[in-house]
Amino acid sequence: MSAHGTPIPMTSHRVTGLSGTAEVPGDKSISHRSLILGAMAVGETRITGLLEGEDVLDTAKAMQAFGAEVTREEDGTWSVFGVGVGGFAEPDGVIDCGNSGTGVRLIMGAMATCPIAATFTGDASLNSRPMARITDPLALFGAQSHGRSGGRLPLTIIGAATPVPITYTTPVPSAQVKSAVLLAGLNAPGQTVVIEEEATRDHSERMLAGFGAEITTEHTNGGYKITLTGQPELKPQTIAVPRDPSSAAFPVCAALITEGSDVLVPGIGLNPTRAGLFTTLREMGADLTYENERTEGGEPVADLRAKFSPDLKGIEVPPARAASMIDEYPVLSVVAAFADGQTVMRGVKELRVKESDRIDAMATGLRACGVAVEDGEDWWIVTGLGHGNVPGGATCVSHLDHRIAMSFMVLGMGTTHPVSVDDGTPIATSFPIFEPLMANLGADLRRD
Repeated sequence: MSAHGTPIPMTSHRVTGLSGTAEVPGDKSISHRSLILGAMAVGETRITGLLEGEDVLDTAKAMQAFGAEVTREEDGTWSVFGVGVGGFAEPDGVIDCGNSGTGVRLIMGAMATCPIAATFTGDASLNSRPMARITDPLALFGAQSHGRSGGRLPLTIIGAATPVPITYTTPVPSAQVKSAVLLAGLNAPGQTVVIEEEATRDHSERMLAGFGAEITTEHTNGGYKITLTGQPELKPQTIAVPRDPSSAAFPVCAALITEGSDVLVPGIGLNPTRAGLFTTLREMGADLTYENERTEGGEPVADLRAKFSPDLKGIEVPPARAASMIDEYPVLSVVAAFADGQTVMRGVKELRVKESDRIDAMATGLRACGVAVEDGEDWWIVTGLGHGNVPGGATCVSHLDHRIAMSFMVLGMGTTHPVSVDDGTPIATSFPIFEPLMANLGADLRRD
């Protein structure tokens, strides 16, 4: 049973000649952060291009619960009247973050150094995911947490009444952990320092600087050292959210594996900490070009043009690239199935603790569709069959995971036989227009 209501099985049928323009939604990571930092600023922040998927809407509701005034205008612009750093009010009810690990972890960080208590919950998938990686560093600020075993939701955080700044080395590459610590550090006096061995997406650092926080990043022998000076007065901003590279991955990859395709995906954020998939696809021989490169809102942006690429080759993806494309490995594994040779993906243990165990979910489904997959704790290898040789014909389990469901829908566009998923409802959490957008390009997706 889907946590989003009655399950909706979906089937994807083979197509050729995908074409047109795919205007994907706004970037989810930036959307979450714009709402949260807008709520922590003093005055009105205005946001255009906000992703209006369930995950982000849950974050908007949470900011309202903490005392910010959040409204959507008729033209789609969002307005956030913030309460200032440390100004969160204690919410009256439980904060339900639905399916969003990013939302809940960032919100926990933002409220952990306020003298209030809040209880967080989510859907079945989110409530099964580990939160200790967040609550452990928050405890160093002085926050207390009380949840189920492993720090799982439902979980109550009692914010620190007299927070202290911390220096924290992240145990795994995680932008969520880094961002939660930085958001908590906003209301701690002095300097909070985060050290990470590998660079992770830096939307938080860019946006914090844009809101007027004093923040620096230094590349040292030990990795990357991010230093934030606490207790600033954040200044409200006007934010234009770039389109989401993680959402762009699906029409791009679909075009690469379907004969005769030529798809333009405009206005995609190409932040270096997010664009690893596109670099990898080009190394595999994808006909993927960047057009009209520009900068918007402090983020590099371009229009992506993806064309059918029949001669894709398997490669070994550098482990150091994992943090810049962690959410895109499921759909990369689909492209790998249509390449010649092996695509090797290492350093990806983070995939085991996403909305689902994404390695296991994709490996199981790909095998059922006739593709050989080997996997270990932090690696997996897909042996591609080449264009036109992937059988398909299976019903795959989505595990309440939007990226798993969409990845298998892309797979079915190039397989000999249709590919189904048991439940497509989770897609709405991040890409609510996925079905009509793909249909407009020529995809044949059917609700069973």
